[in-house]
Amino acid sequence: MLSRIAVLVSGGGTNLEHLLLAQEAGHIRHGEIVLVVSNNPGAYALERAKNHGVPGVCVLKKGVSQADFEAALTRELEARDVDMIVLAGFLSILSADFVRRWPDRILNIHPSLIPSFCGKGFYGLKVHEAALAKGVKVTGATVHFVNEVPDGGRILLQKAVEVLPDDTPEVLQKRVMEQAEWVLLPQAAELVAAQLVKEKENA
Repeated sequence: MLSRIAVLVSGGGTNLEHLLLAQEAGHIRHGEIVLVVSNNPGAYALERAKNHGVPGVCVLKKGVSQADFEAALTRELEARDVDMIVLAGFLSILSADFVRRWPDRILNIHPSLIPSFCGKGFYGLKVHEAALAKGVKVTGATVHFVNEVPDGGRILLQKAVEVLPDDTPEVLQKRVMEQAEWVLLPQAAELVAAQLVKEKENA
């Protein structure tokens, strides 16, 4: 028995790539990525999904209400019997109603050590710009469960990454990805997938 995982993406999909590679290497033993959903039709992440033989779909956010977007997203998830969701660079906030339907089954990766540099408006390079502006010596990444507060859910895993004197936001972003994000996200996916399999077996 495997937990059925959907990965939600908006851009290039490097985190998705490392999830897929981890699955292929046998590091995600209790889960299977059965769907990749993008809210951006031009996302390279959809190409990555295709390259790994995973179905990819686009659910457009632009021009539709939040309720209609989430209804369309839910239809895609239910059609593939998805058990858990991983947000891997998904730049759309999900409503409290949507999140409540997936308690402790939506994971997000954030490129800082929460509670630093997180919450509304902190995403992508903005996080690393803020860390450098503050002069912190250590940053990192956090995988947390998603609730109705942006970056506010219970923390599952964290990993620290050193900030070096000559770092630019771009250099720091790459180091955080390589040393923390790409390591933590597959670990977290396996942890939650294993827990869900256990719950199913005991049901």
